[in-house]
Amino acid sequence: MFPLTDALNQMMNFKNIFRWHLPFLLILSMCSLRAVAQDTLLILGDSLSAGYQLPIEDAWATRMARQWQQEKPPVTVVNASISGDTSAQGLARLPGLLSQHKPRWVLIELGANDGLRGFPTTDIQNTLGEIIAQSKQAGAQPWLMQIRIPPNYGRRYGDAFIAIYPALAEKYQIPLIPFYMEQVATNPQWMQQDGIHPNADAQPFIAQWMSERLRALIAGHTKE
Repeated sequence: MFPLTDALNQMMNFKNIFRWHLPFLLILSMCSLRAVAQDTLLILGDSLSAGYQLPIEDAWATRMARQWQQEKPPVTVVNASISGDTSAQGLARLPGLLSQHKPRWVLIELGANDGLRGFPTTDIQNTLGEIIAQSKQAGAQPWLMQIRIPPNYGRRYGDAFIAIYPALAEKYQIPLIPFYMEQVATNPQWMQQDGIHPNADAQPFIAQWMSERLRALIAGHTKE
């Protein structure tokens, strides 16, 4: 048998095929696993995303998650929001969430509880900036939601608080999502008695409103 023919026969042997292609198979497997992980949106928020005083199945994030599982491409939504969380508490939980879920996108909806407690705006900005930076370091695309608070601490503090979000969006070159409560708070029938949190009737609207904007961001990010 000619040496070339013998070499070809050896290469066609199953064991040799597996040995020759093992590195490629491993790389392909890793890429496939990453592709699955990429289709995850992590929501890091407070009561506005957790569905304060509502059954979890009624919260806008849960409604959106159900909708997105029926759409193409499907996206898994992990709602890691906790009522009452400050930005520092969200930052403390972030590394574990990034490690566990390996999201492709992170929606940051935090800061309201900081502002309601009158925390220094520089501290809030630095903490939110660290959340953005850590998300990017983990390979996720962060999205920041604009937050507004009642004028409890006067106009000067309120203006400084509001300015945090566009400043961070510009610094880190990330999308800034409008505050959906501006569409909800003007309708008293959509608000709970505390005048701060949306009720169950508002959740379908919020889910659709948020879905339209986030899906547009996903479509743009996927094309990059």
